[in-house]
Amino acid sequence: MKAAFLLSLAALPLAAADIKTVTVSAGDYDRKNTVVTFQGQLAGEEAELSARGKRFPLQRSGDGTLSFVLDELGKGKELTLRVGPPITATRRLDAQRDRSKVKLGRRSEAWLEYQAEPSELPRANIKPIFQRGAYLHPIRTLSGKVITDDYPANHIHHHGIWWAWTKTEFDGRAPDFWNMGEGKAKVDFVAVERTWGGSVHSGFISKHQFTDLTGGSPAAALNETWDVRAYNNPRDDVWMFDLTSTQECAGDKPLKLPEYHYGGLGFRGHWDWNGKTNVNFLTSEGITDREKGHATRAKWCDISGLREGKQVGIAILCHPENFRAPQHMRLHPSEPFFCYAPQQGGDMEIAAGKKYVSRYRFAVHDGAPNKDVIDRLWNDYAHPPTVKVE
Repeated sequence: MKAAFLLSLAALPLAAADIKTVTVSAGDYDRKNTVVTFQGQLAGEEAELSARGKRFPLQRSGDGTLSFVLDELGKGKELTLRVGPPITATRRLDAQRDRSKVKLGRRSEAWLEYQAEPSELPRANIKPIFQRGAYLHPIRTLSGKVITDDYPANHIHHHGIWWAWTKTEFDGRAPDFWNMGEGKAKVDFVAVERTWGGSVHSGFISKHQFTDLTGGSPAAALNETWDVRAYNNPRDDVWMFDLTSTQECAGDKPLKLPEYHYGGLGFRGHWDWNGKTNVNFLTSEGITDREKGHATRAKWCDISGLREGKQVGIAILCHPENFRAPQHMRLHPSEPFFCYAPQQGGDMEIAAGKKYVSRYRFAVHDGAPNKDVIDRLWNDYAHPPTVKVE
């Protein structure tokens, strides 16, 4: 589980055109351990924000945005911070390209691993057609407990956190990117475009391709980009990461998605959580019965269970700008499987020339889920503080 790596970021001096102060407004919510992202000019990769004896690392992202983690700010309050040289003693998050994986976390701890190239099959009885890459596994809590599964025996095509569409129509055919054993379609890893580390977050950008196999020769249907970033704000036994998926038609033909009960962003929990009583679901609407929760809509859903005698889990937060948010959900009746499936709400399509963007935040936790905490995290994600720069 060791990841011996460190991405160094140059501590460049601030330029004359850089921002001098940042004023954060909490708005309608109490803020605590909140990721704040905003637009601003910064010549170097990192800087420091300071006010009233507080100091916060500030990091520039590849898209030009700036981010820091605000410890706390009361509802309706404002805080003005000055921009100065980078903090040198901050514990950083790192990213390492380790053979077929990208690992995010601290030097000695990989919190999250991205399986880029197709993974090795874990058992001899798995057919090669099921071999896959382009997914997240394992995902660990801060105490080191793995909460995801890969190639589970009762659903070999499930992989930690992954993306695939099930019932589709493409160029008059019906490829199925989810049920790989049928050989009708596949999702391939293409490339890792970039990795980075820093005092505020680490992450990577990767490319995938959805290929139709039903037409006699392979035909690219969708191109997908993942932007994954893990945040350096562990608190209350919780750490967070974001996944943004951007999907575009590979040509001039749309991918139609008829109404169906699953397909899209999938999560597969650890094997220990199999069965009707070994996993717990909790939605933002307070539903804990997995059968009653299925096909309902929710801003977030938490999945948890015992690992090595301790309860651990993950909350999956759906951004309000996602298509049909709050999206419909698939809660499996006997397996630790969850899926946000907007096509439950009716037919949809990814049209040529238009981007289908989906944003999700994940809160990985030791201990039982706390609805108040997850509600606060969702408010931070959906209604972030406002920022004014000078």
